[in-house]
Amino acid sequence: MDTAALLSISISASLILNIFLAPIIIFLERKDPSSTWAWILVLFFLPVIGFILYLLFGRQLRKKHLFRWEGRKKIGIDKLIDYQMDAIREGTFDYRLDDAAHYEDLIYMNLTTNHAVLTQDNEIMIYNDGRDKFKKLIKDIDAAKHHIHIQYYIFKLDHLGTRILQSLIKKAKQGVKVRLLYDEMGSRGVHKKQFKELIEAGGEVEVFFPSILPLINPRMNYRNHRKLVIIDGRIGYIGGFNVGDEYLGLKKRFGYWRDTHLRIEGSSVHPMQTRFLLDWNQASNTKDIQYSDHYFPTIARKGEVGIQIVSSGPDSEWEQIKNGYLKLIGMAKKYIYIQTPYFIPDDSFMDAVRIACLSGIDVRIMIPNKPDHMFVYWATYSNVGQLIKAGAKIYIYENGFLHTKMIVIDDEASTVGTANIDFRSFKLNFEVNAFIYHRDTSHQLAELFEEDMLLSTELTPELYANRSRIIKMKESISRLLSPIL
Repeated sequence: MDTAALLSISISASLILNIFLAPIIIFLERKDPSSTWAWILVLFFLPVIGFILYLLFGRQLRKKHLFRWEGRKKIGIDKLIDYQMDAIREGTFDYRLDDAAHYEDLIYMNLTTNHAVLTQDNEIMIYNDGRDKFKKLIKDIDAAKHHIHIQYYIFKLDHLGTRILQSLIKKAKQGVKVRLLYDEMGSRGVHKKQFKELIEAGGEVEVFFPSILPLINPRMNYRNHRKLVIIDGRIGYIGGFNVGDEYLGLKKRFGYWRDTHLRIEGSSVHPMQTRFLLDWNQASNTKDIQYSDHYFPTIARKGEVGIQIVSSGPDSEWEQIKNGYLKLIGMAKKYIYIQTPYFIPDDSFMDAVRIACLSGIDVRIMIPNKPDHMFVYWATYSNVGQLIKAGAKIYIYENGFLHTKMIVIDDEASTVGTANIDFRSFKLNFEVNAFIYHRDTSHQLAELFEEDMLLSTELTPELYANRSRIIKMKESISRLLSPIL
């Protein structure tokens, strides 16, 4: 049989498979309509490649018993959740500041859908420069007494990663319990054997959703995008920075890396710890973490910032972080500031932002001036272009690459974390955000946004209307594919 005949048979077989696969996508997996149509387009316009792509990226994740940790009962979190929900319903909840009381509806929603307890004794340090963030992180690692739990989507063993690894090895040799969790797809090129010295020193390393065979991972599309560090159960880090030299602005392709990360001291470190333990135990086959008082020490009141730690992922019944974003936008009275590297939201998010614009609220959205993923960039450009018509002000950050995931409203409430404004963060990735109810902190974040405006170009209605035909074509193609980007 010649090559042409083999090719013809392969394409015919693939088309038949696609015909059987389409009803599965439509009737059994029950994806949302936009995602369903996008996958059908891919299947029928790319008969062979589309089938392979669907097997790797399109299959639903089985949710049953994905995250389990029996220690949850011992820290009393279930009782605290019930108490807070009952107190809010009965109007007896003790808010230490009015900053949180104004957002009771959002707090209650996060409690009921995500068991995100509200803590009101936190102190926050904001980092928007990688050098400052990692300098402080390494200092905290070096001062650890009992344990270091560190989780990143990307952990590269370049200059920065090696520097952090050496600090972890040193602490492990001193008897500090070190656990490192990274995502295999985010950290591709990194192998567990490269952490041999840390493991021999007593540290533990786990990989989230590892491949069955090289280049074959049936859960490739579901990645743990969270970035968390918990030290001694008293200090927590959460935000957008991964571990790699580019996050220090050392890669020519991206230039300066603009991101936002939080260092938290206070009771919110406990729900961050819980999130890490759940993720660790999912990834570990033999070294599950059991409850210990050392992981949840009594914390003296550090500050007055109200925080909820909200997580979401494909295992969730609700899209908790997206719903939190929508609720924030709907509660704004004066302004909404949004920073995101990717702006590919669903219709509900687009409608919420349009309604805010048309209601006279000052809506400003900032995106990067350069892509790290081409289709994603042009889909982002298309979506912000639509919002210009409604009155949104769009800023293109020119001082390097913007990776911040942040929303601030009215100098009163804000959120910083790992979730981008796109289908992937809302539906496919495992994400975590801090929702913050504190005027001073939210004002600081708003000031950082306004400082970034000075380093940005405004995408005016005239500039957008005069974009080239090539750009319009790129936008059109990317918009069709956006539900699966």
